[in-house]
Amino acid sequence: MKKSENFWNRNAKRYDRFMRKDRAAYEKLYELIRPVVKARTVLELAAGTGLIAKNIVRAASHIEVTDASEEMIAEAKRNNRSAKLHFSVWDMFCLPYADKSFDVVIVSNALHIVPQPEKALAEIRRVLKDDGVLIAPTFTHGNGTLRGIIKLFFMKLAGFPLNSRWSSADYLAFLRQNGWTVRKSAVLKASFPLTYAECVKPSVKGRG
Repeated sequence: MKKSENFWNRNAKRYDRFMRKDRAAYEKLYELIRPVVKARTVLELAAGTGLIAKNIVRAASHIEVTDASEEMIAEAKRNNRSAKLHFSVWDMFCLPYADKSFDVVIVSNALHIVPQPEKALAEIRRVLKDDGVLIAPTFTHGNGTLRGIIKLFFMKLAGFPLNSRWSSADYLAFLRQNGWTVRKSAVLKASFPLTYAECVKPSVKGRG
């Protein structure tokens, strides 16, 4: 994980510029998320520079914005104008929050870059209320197109920490295999297909 953190620390200042190419997809993403977080307490994991949190905060009652990268959180704090956002540095595998603390947990474009995403899902399940919702949009790199393969080659050269190369169907299947019920999904057109997944927390006997 340390190697991954170093990558994000190095690229924190240029992250927002890099993400501009997917602005249209992210606008659609915000539209999907806002109704779910309305008047709710939200935790965002691997939040990067806080793009999502800052664009949905008016709908939510409070958002805890976390990332394992100190530099990313430093960037996220810049130009923050909302008292409803609280920023901190935490690893998604070991969170300081009590069980069943949040109505909604958001983990966007992160499960594919961590080595054991099922463990992250287990920690999310712990801090999410029984009637809570997991929102987990993720770039899905397993479409196998020539253009996608070339992009992945250059991402690898740059040190991008890709650990899971899912197709959209594979990603949704992964969530279900870990006990989550996918109640809503969509594939948004972006630099790679952005698979939106809105999930209901597993039951006690479920995996995840």
